[in-house]
Amino acid sequence: MAQITSAEYWAQKGAIKLYVYRKRVATSAKGSPVLFLVHGSSASGRSSFDLAVPGRSDYSLMDHFAGLGYDVWTVDHEGYGRSDRTDGNSNIASGALDLAAAMQVVERETGQLQVCMYGGSSGALRAALYAQQHPDRVKRLMVSALVYTGEGSPTLAKRREKVEEYRASPRRKVDRAFIHSMFTRDKPGTSEMIAADALADAELPLGDTVPTGTYLDMCAHLPVVDPEKIACPVCIIRGEFDGIAAEPDLLDFFGRLPSKDKQFVFVSGLAHAATLGLNRHKFWHAMESFMSMPDNRALAPQQ
Repeated sequence: MAQITSAEYWAQKGAIKLYVYRKRVATSAKGSPVLFLVHGSSASGRSSFDLAVPGRSDYSLMDHFAGLGYDVWTVDHEGYGRSDRTDGNSNIASGALDLAAAMQVVERETGQLQVCMYGGSSGALRAALYAQQHPDRVKRLMVSALVYTGEGSPTLAKRREKVEEYRASPRRKVDRAFIHSMFTRDKPGTSEMIAADALADAELPLGDTVPTGTYLDMCAHLPVVDPEKIACPVCIIRGEFDGIAAEPDLLDFFGRLPSKDKQFVFVSGLAHAATLGLNRHKFWHAMESFMSMPDNRALAPQQ
């Protein structure tokens, strides 16, 4: 495999500094397609997408797509990872502003205005809201563990039991046991626990709390995205055992998307932590297939 290099940057959202991370092949040509990855509620971007797992070499989504020729980026949202920690709760709307700030860095460094964007769980909502607000900046949008109205979601039903805690505090505690639960709550056996330990080892030194805003939005403020206002092609990827959303809710969202260049992909053997699951390579294949879809040709004129 060609040598893959990494680089770190800082984006500025007002007075708030956001950590931006990039990986690409060292010899990649200028103009390589950009893939921007958006993390979820409980782990930062670099840990989520460039995870080093002892004894394994195939857990980094960033390395995988860099090896395929993509210029791969991510950001730690406000209050996460290496980014500034504030009194805010880093809700979905705040996350879309983070993406706007990070995209200024991407444009400056690559010269490109449009990217392919992927988001998982609350990252799916952040990415979708950004695509809704900036239709000229997202070429193709991929989302997994998406929620629309939240109707029928077993995970959200359980999470709503603590909604007043999320209202009362901008941050919540996370520990090794919680990170383990991200890999086991839907279907034990869909992930290697060595990956859960690696994620805990990467995240917990950065802090033992994360913002509550995305949890509060998903429990009390849905919908936060209007699918009818997302103009770009969209791929919804659904892990077989993911409990964050019910299929009827997702299919309702899918049906409202205006673009006819759209896909709904079911992937067997995966749960909520899809990009770090045992069958993550099937998930990555779905992403690559969608991103490499040929552009439409103009229809032939009618005689």
